[in-house]
Amino acid sequence: MTYAAALPGQPRGGGIGGRATERALCVLAPNPSPMTLDGTNTWLVSEPDSDLAVVIDPGPLDDAHLKEVVATAERAGKRIALTLLTHGHPDHAEGAARFAELTRTRVRALDPALRLGDEGLGAGDVITTGGLELRVVPTPGHTADSLSFHLPADAAVLTGDTVLGRGTTVVAHPDGRLGDYLDSLRRLRSLTVDDGVSTVLPGHGPVLNDARGAVEYYLAHRANRLAQVETAVESGYRTPAEVVAHVYVDVDRSLWPAAELSVRAQLDYLGEHGLI
Repeated sequence: MTYAAALPGQPRGGGIGGRATERALCVLAPNPSPMTLDGTNTWLVSEPDSDLAVVIDPGPLDDAHLKEVVATAERAGKRIALTLLTHGHPDHAEGAARFAELTRTRVRALDPALRLGDEGLGAGDVITTGGLELRVVPTPGHTADSLSFHLPADAAVLTGDTVLGRGTTVVAHPDGRLGDYLDSLRRLRSLTVDDGVSTVLPGHGPVLNDARGAVEYYLAHRANRLAQVETAVESGYRTPAEVVAHVYVDVDRSLWPAAELSVRAQLDYLGEHGLI
């Protein structure tokens, strides 16, 4: 979910969907909106020479979309063997149970309520399906259950809603927490510095070819917004709605309810650190 207009990080041009890296292919869900951008990116990931594939975020409960994901895999000569979720928001996860029926796969997620099967996902887990390697990276903050998936063979990371291809994401208070989110961005920055990750495969919007630039922008944006919120409170703007109207004048008013979630998270953060 997003409420800003542009993001550095060298967004890849052309239509969204289709082949993104040697191992990752996007099937765009037909659910565009101001909050989901062009729609949800459902990711089909596999080794080039394997007949098994992993799907990350089947998307909304849209039968035509779910069947198109299956058909896309079949056209590539692959069978979907596992379904993973970056987090539980409906635009990413609502279709998971139906998709599991179509593919007869397990669904693995951090949140037990979203799993189908005995296995969950957690820090340090490595997914190995058909020779594919995906490393689970906890990235809470947008939501408490948010995960990213490091795809080392392609120097890429699948970020769900933690980093988007366009705009910046909502810290979905009260489930999302700003301190956690900042830690997650620093964790992703470490992947770009220490592990050579260069490409962001986001949950919405275009692929980003400059992963480090995108994460650095997100960190700077958050620091700037936090300073603006702190100044607004010092100037007498007390309620989240008042702060949004004062600070988020550059954001479309239709997105102010989403911005208010982030402001609530920022106010909590400032209070926890004794800054207001």
